[in-house]
Amino acid sequence: MSSREQKDYFAILKRYERKFDGRELDDYKMLLKRHKDDEDLDKLSMQRLKKLYEKYHVNREKKNYDQFFNQSSQTNTEDHSS
Repeated sequence: MSSREQKDYFAILKRYERKFDGRELDDYKMLLKRHKDDEDLDKLSMQRLKKLYEKYHVNREKKNYDQFFNQSSQTNTEDHSS
C-alpha cells in the first residue's frame, strides 16, 4: 500500500468521522496519528482502515434525484402524445 493511497483513505474518511461509533473512532484516531507521523500502516491496520472506508463511503446511502429530472421529460412526452 502506497502512502498516497493511505492519504486518500484518510482524506475521504475525515468527512465521516462524526458518524463513527466509539470503537471505530478510537481505531481511526490511532491510525490517523500513525499516518501523521509518516508511518506506513501494516497489513492489519490497513484492513481496518479499508473496512471503515467500505462501511461509510462505499456503502453510504445515495440520494435519489430522479424525481427532479424525470418529471420534465415525462411531462414533455405526455404533451407530445396528444
